[in-house]
Amino acid sequence: MKMHFCIPVSQQRPDLLGGRYTLYSVYLDGFLFCRVRYSQLYRWNEQLRRVFGNCLPPFPPKYYLAMTTSMADERRDQLEQYLQNVTVDPNMLRSDVFVDFLKLVQLGTFSITTKKALLDIFLPDGRSVQVEILTSDTAERVLEVVSHKIGLCRELLGYFGLFLIRFCKEDTLSVMKKLVDFELPYVSLRSSEAETCKVGLRKWYMDPSLDSMMMDCRAAVNLIYMQAIQDIRKEWAKPTPAQRQKLEALQKEDDQTKFLELSREVRHYGYVQLDPCTCDYPEPGCGAVLSVGNNEISCCVTLPDNQTQDVTFQMNRVKCWQVTFLGTLLDMDGPQRTLNQNLELRFQYSEDSRWQWFVIYTKQAFLLSSCLKKMISEKRVKLAAENPEMQIEVPEQGKSKKYHIQQNQKDYSSFLPRTSKVKIAEADCVLGNINEEGL
Repeated sequence: MKMHFCIPVSQQRPDLLGGRYTLYSVYLDGFLFCRVRYSQLYRWNEQLRRVFGNCLPPFPPKYYLAMTTSMADERRDQLEQYLQNVTVDPNMLRSDVFVDFLKLVQLGTFSITTKKALLDIFLPDGRSVQVEILTSDTAERVLEVVSHKIGLCRELLGYFGLFLIRFCKEDTLSVMKKLVDFELPYVSLRSSEAETCKVGLRKWYMDPSLDSMMMDCRAAVNLIYMQAIQDIRKEWAKPTPAQRQKLEALQKEDDQTKFLELSREVRHYGYVQLDPCTCDYPEPGCGAVLSVGNNEISCCVTLPDNQTQDVTFQMNRVKCWQVTFLGTLLDMDGPQRTLNQNLELRFQYSEDSRWQWFVIYTKQAFLLSSCLKKMISEKRVKLAAENPEMQIEVPEQGKSKKYHIQQNQKDYSSFLPRTSKVKIAEADCVLGNINEEGL
């Protein structure tokens, strides 16, 4: 599936010859990823084309005369589309020519040189594991290093991920984003503009039944056990009084297996809970707390009379969704590091035999979108395993395995980075391939 790349702002800079060039600020999942020139992207595209041939998406053409404002905006849009489309192919994502360039521009943007460094990776129980890395190590590499240190089986790495997490007051935390494989955790942490941000290791699957895959690895069991305890303590998972009593007894006995078996019966176990936000259902401006997992979006909505209402949206009735950036960024030296203040995610949902749009205004819109993609991918992999006549493409160790699938649900998703008025039409949505990293 496409990644959430966007270029909402650019800056004019003087060059050494007295002319000017454009520096594009590229954001990934709402966070500033790098600043890069057209010429750098052009050379990168040429390198990719020598390796992958004509399967690359079209690249914006060169202009040999001065660009008008409309031409500059068109080029920015085209570069944005190129970055989104070039990440669809999992083989390209794993190639050296792809990763090496993105490593260089991340380091260059934040003026960080390649050197040895110590990085603390926080576990779900609040403890940290310190690992020695290079500042240029990708999230994929750092995950391998920390997993080796804690004894996590290599074949289970795809079920876990590194996340940028903000630790707030009163022992609360906010999951800001999952670091994609080619991101540099050291750089992302230094560029987050928040002293309370840390890199955390968490499980990265939305189907609680996948816990069963972890049971033969002690380190994996420890991780999901710690996360279950944390989620219950923070009330992300919501046991009944009877369940809580049994869970406390099992925790005292340190019976992790039975604790996790009972946890899977707990409401919202294994879900990702977002920070409080607002939505337009059942009427505009309602407060909401979202929990996402197990093929559903669960909303606890606060009505204008302060009454609460639980609303659940099943993923098999979601047709498409899109993330929209509603604000503007100043065209200035040193743009803001995140887009999180003015984001919405809207999804089209089948209710009472008709399609409706529901809107959620949340600074974690990109994280929510990533969770929706993950649920769709997991469901299709599960269907492929259950029915050999289906077709699905699953990346594995640099290769693609094909199964046969009859697709009943289309997974459209898109990102609209700059808008003052939102116009919704099926043409606005982009069909995502059934490819999800980490599967």
